[in-house]
Amino acid sequence: MQPKHLLRLLALPLIPAVIAARIETPSNKDTLALPKRQLKEAAAPPDANADAGAALEGHDGKTSTDGALAGTTFNGKDVPPGIELTGDTLEESVAKGYWLVEFFSPYCSHCKHFAPTWQTLYELYYTQDPVPQTSGTGESDSDLNSFTRYYNFKFAKVDCVANGDLCAGKEVKSFPTVALFKDGEIVERKSGAKTLEAMSKWVEEILESIRPGSRPQKGLKLPKVGAHEVEKTLMPEQPPLPADKAAGRAPSATVSGKAKSTVSATRVPETPNPAGKSVSLTAETFQKLVTTTHDPWFIKFYAPWCHHCAAMAPNWQGMARQMAGKMNIGEVNCEAEKRLCKDVRVRGYPTILFFRGGERIEYDGLRGLGDLVSYANKAVAVGEPIRDVSAADFEEMEQKEEVIFLYFYDHATTTEDFAALERLVMSLIGHARLVKTNDLLLCDRFKISTWPRLLVSRDGKPTYYPALSPQSMRDYRKVLGWMQTVWLPIVPELTSSNANEIMSAGRLVVLAILSRDRPEEFLSDKREIKNAALEWIDKQTQAFQLERQELRDAKQLRIEEAEDRNDQRGLRSAKSIRINMDDIECKEVGFAWIDGVFWERWIRTTFGISVLEDNERVVMYDFENHRDFAAGRFESAED
Repeated sequence: MQPKHLLRLLALPLIPAVIAARIETPSNKDTLALPKRQLKEAAAPPDANADAGAALEGHDGKTSTDGALAGTTFNGKDVPPGIELTGDTLEESVAKGYWLVEFFSPYCSHCKHFAPTWQTLYELYYTQDPVPQTSGTGESDSDLNSFTRYYNFKFAKVDCVANGDLCAGKEVKSFPTVALFKDGEIVERKSGAKTLEAMSKWVEEILESIRPGSRPQKGLKLPKVGAHEVEKTLMPEQPPLPADKAAGRAPSATVSGKAKSTVSATRVPETPNPAGKSVSLTAETFQKLVTTTHDPWFIKFYAPWCHHCAAMAPNWQGMARQMAGKMNIGEVNCEAEKRLCKDVRVRGYPTILFFRGGERIEYDGLRGLGDLVSYANKAVAVGEPIRDVSAADFEEMEQKEEVIFLYFYDHATTTEDFAALERLVMSLIGHARLVKTNDLLLCDRFKISTWPRLLVSRDGKPTYYPALSPQSMRDYRKVLGWMQTVWLPIVPELTSSNANEIMSAGRLVVLAILSRDRPEEFLSDKREIKNAALEWIDKQTQAFQLERQELRDAKQLRIEEAEDRNDQRGLRSAKSIRINMDDIECKEVGFAWIDGVFWERWIRTTFGISVLEDNERVVMYDFENHRDFAAGRFESAED
């Protein structure tokens, strides 16, 4: 069937402020919405002229001699001064990630008592290395292995005497109050001075919810409040040294074989999955091997009584053998490890997840051996840096890949931009490739004039990420949401894993029923349906641009008419008209093809078409109204 015949079948129309109580600095006109006892504690002492440095010093005990906050040292690592938020900075700062914020008064006795506990809590967690034995030092927020970056979690304080309106707006009714912010919203709060043990337990629960399985089951070993390090566990007394060692001579060669085997057994092999087997994981080994390392793991969560799990088991073991030396493969028995499966949020069996460090993504594809191996091979590249391509490299990739995301950068692109880009890699596994470039030839080809810029190339046809601001380019959820709308090929193959995306409500789907049993006809028919899709997209684009231009012309006409009448009110009204193409209703049309032999039974029951008798067919399916229209056969395209 020629594209023009298909296009004839697609003749679709394209058409009050809240006034908060102020918490003033101590004076005779205090009007606090607080109990009298708390009000008294918040009031200034007789020497209210004491400078701010003295007040802060009384709060945290970490102030330098000139009144400025100074950094400290904990466990041998430098700790910067705690973040102090104000009414001007709080909303913007806590808008993303997790923030544990203490609201205090520098004149409150309970706050002064709690201050050393808060400082020790901050120092303890700031110096944590979430992933041990990595190259990162964890001493900088930009370090991949820093506590702050790993959990996207920060500590901060707010002085409620200096920021009374802010604290009143956050409904702070007693001091101290510690609030947990998640993406700008308070999700939990605790009032009153707490012990270090109670605060650490709370923080551990929060961190475990952020990255399940990443925290030790018994919690952290806590220091004494005000200490500068965690006490080392005392080692048992060692037996007396042999005479040769005591004399400084070289030790004898009679080292026990048992000691040798112990050392070699605890050494982690550098090659992943050396035996080509699926490793049975427990809660303890899961934390040790998966969540506290950056090694990629492909893991199935199953139940022994699950029939689907039993059917998949041979393919899973076969995939593990083929991934020997490439990727770690594991499995978790959810009957034996119920707590672990609950933390991972397993809701059905089998559930297959790909992990790398604390990040994960669910595999929702087919469970055949080839499907599992294909996905695992694509996932292997996750640990590698995003490939930097030239114009020639990109053209070569276009011959093999149907969908490629291309990120343009220049000398001014920051580390924050690249870090945001790296976060997207895992979500694209099994969908599309992501590469980056600063090649001028590619910039000319795709008419790039601002950096950084992101586009997707589908069969050589570019679609651009609409947002341009640095904040939008670093917004992981916003960028990923856009990627999910364009990561399907122009004409994707309809499978069980992408059926919901393709056959979504509100779409008219042109579905080509093809057969791989006839290779030459298969390639020819697939090329025809793709050409029809590209031609339809071009016509849609032209219609969209034409309608937008008509709306712009109508707006300009109203402006000119108002100017001719000297109608200032009408002129302002005309200029305020916003052209919003999102309001234009038009039926979305998608294209796809399906393997008629593999899905022969589903096609027969859904569309009443026998692939074995009718050969290749084209069907238009209106998902919203559950109607299908036989568009014709490929072999009768000229009729």
